[in-house]
Amino acid sequence: MNETRRDHDLLSIGVFAREAKLTQKALRLYDALGLLTPARTDPDSGYRHYAREQLPRARLIALLRRLDMPLTRIAEVLDLRGEAAAAAVGAYWREVERGAMVRRRLVQYLETFLSGKGEHMYGIDVREVPEQHVLSLTRSLRVHELEDFIVRTTGDLYAMIARAGLRASRTSLAIYHGRVDEDNDGPVEICVGFEPHGEEAPRPGGNVVVKTLPAHREVYTTITKAQTEFPGILGAYEAVGRYVDERGLTCNDSSREVYFTTAAETADDDPFCDVAQPVE
Repeated sequence: MNETRRDHDLLSIGVFAREAKLTQKALRLYDALGLLTPARTDPDSGYRHYAREQLPRARLIALLRRLDMPLTRIAEVLDLRGEAAAAAVGAYWREVERGAMVRRRLVQYLETFLSGKGEHMYGIDVREVPEQHVLSLTRSLRVHELEDFIVRTTGDLYAMIARAGLRASRTSLAIYHGRVDEDNDGPVEICVGFEPHGEEAPRPGGNVVVKTLPAHREVYTTITKAQTEFPGILGAYEAVGRYVDERGLTCNDSSREVYFTTAAETADDDPFCDVAQPVE
């Protein structure tokens, strides 16, 4: 802004705040963050003055704050124009709606869990799992990266097995060696089994390894694709864990999800995967 502009051409911070429907405290914060710099700041008193043509920018900030948009995102919108700015606001709101949907499901899960109504929703069984030769890739990641990592890595491992001319297992595994959420990053291991043929084996690349998973017994429950949506899948883990605890069983490996179909081939109410816990 032109600092030679005379004070009587400018609005005081009080008048500007009132016309912009912002508080003076907010204006000082936006100045500090570079979102809305005063047209002139008195070098002696530090008093701020604003130009009337700054009001549209100030009012836009006020509207975006009513959406609870973080100031960092507001800064991004202010740098855009026209359709690009509108698209940025739309993208932010879609994120908000997705977050609200997840929280709504979490409330429903907690209501069911805390009232004890979900205790008999899952059928629990025990099975013997034979030794498995697998291609494996392990990565530390946060929950927002998980779905893409599972889908992409599983596809890559199947492709490696096919290039080796070997027969792949119909099932794939996501093994959780640690907690995965907004604060914890696993790690998570993706495995796809294959049937070895003589000395032939897939040629792994990067961090992919060939390994053998030992035979074991596991407690499991089968869930639908809809039930894998967070936080519904927590109920399956809770049911398996409760079965293990009530029978005094000992866990001897990490919990896992056993996928026997793909999301694209499965309706929401169809069986999609098993939540399993290896035990001694």
